[in-house]
Amino acid sequence: MTKKIIKIDRDLCKGCGICIEYCPKDVLVGSDDLNRYDNHFPEVLCAQRCILCRRCELYCPDFAIEVEG
Repeated sequence: MTKKIIKIDRDLCKGCGICIEYCPKDVLVGSDDLNRYDNHFPEVLCAQRCILCRRCELYCPDFAIEVEG
């Protein structure tokens, strides 16, 4: 089994939600917390669901997500 690591740089995130929308397995959700720019960033809800499609990483306009696995 491949270990899946989803790294989110919360301070690069502008809170657009594209990563959450494009995830086919609902791995990400919007955080209630704010980053230093007062944006809600995504957080990993369930890494086990991740199929390593990397859509979140590819569509993020701010390069705030990195997927390893």
